[in-house]
Amino acid sequence: MSTILEKIAAIEAEMARTQRNKATMGHLGLLKARLAKLRRELITPKGGGGATGEGFDVAKTGDARIGFVGFPSVGKSTLLTTLAGVYSEVAAYEFTTLTTVPGVIKYKGAKIQLLDLPGIIEGAKDGKGRGRQVIAVARTCSLIYIILDVLKPLQHKRLIEKELEGFGLRLNKEPPALTVRKKDKGGINLQCLVQQSELDIDTVKTILSEYRIHNADVFIKYDATSDDLIDVIEGNRIYMPCIYILNKIDQISIEELEIIYKIPHCVPISAHHKWNFDDLLYKTWEYLKLIRIYTKPKGQLPDYESPVILSQDKKSVEDFCNKLHRTIMKEFKYALVWGSSVKHNPQKVGKDHVLNDEDVVQVVKK
Repeated sequence: MSTILEKIAAIEAEMARTQRNKATMGHLGLLKARLAKLRRELITPKGGGGATGEGFDVAKTGDARIGFVGFPSVGKSTLLTTLAGVYSEVAAYEFTTLTTVPGVIKYKGAKIQLLDLPGIIEGAKDGKGRGRQVIAVARTCSLIYIILDVLKPLQHKRLIEKELEGFGLRLNKEPPALTVRKKDKGGINLQCLVQQSELDIDTVKTILSEYRIHNADVFIKYDATSDDLIDVIEGNRIYMPCIYILNKIDQISIEELEIIYKIPHCVPISAHHKWNFDDLLYKTWEYLKLIRIYTKPKGQLPDYESPVILSQDKKSVEDFCNKLHRTIMKEFKYALVWGSSVKHNPQKVGKDHVLNDEDVVQVVKK
């Protein structure tokens, strides 16, 4: 283990020493690729197991899962307790929470699981603390809350982001518009739609050869970085929405609060006084991108009390039927849909029709 960590430290030190310019781009790209490979070895230990630890495997329930990440004593447990009414032991000393504590909140008909991930400290991605297990769970979430103490400014934000990024989590980012298609022969062919400031053919070849890829078509649609290229080759990155929660706003001035409100993806709250929870839940719903579908049994009014919750990437009529019951699709004839996804109400649709938030659906069987 220590040997991997020593290698990582050595590469990071060399990267810090190397000046960034046109001449060193290829070399830096190579170092970044080696670093990514070593980090992957850290996350996926030999022998398959080991990444999950005691108390870290929490069964996924409900419609979405939110992971709470933050340094010790920023008010994570208080927030979890007040949000979910779940008892997560709160004490005024550091490191109280040692295992993930699940809680559930209901919002707009959706059941959302909350997980308190024990304090991620600096160096978690290098195996310090219990960071590796924590991040293994963080990767299964639909949304991350990064809880920051408003008095310990944004340095904490950078540190946590660095930890999560080292583990392949990409926060509030889209997957790179970049493809690498391997082929049998013909060398490396690079096509760019726009001028590249970092990736030229030599840098691309250097990075690819580190991954033993000598024949491939690389297609780039925007001004990409060597990190983007490495992310695509590694292929195990998780792109996840994240909300930064700035806690303890009862301790700052109105002027300071106005500045904080301008930070992107950020919600200021006071967990202790329960201030601004509405804003937090509203933004949470927006970032989770869930949709509510109401069922309508034949000859009855729609059931607006308990919607079927679908996610952004699975919202066809077939997904809706499968969420209701596995066997429905066997007898499925067509569906009647009322709502914004259809041109007239009701409209007869097939299983591939894509639903919108608050549509009403009646399934007609054979």
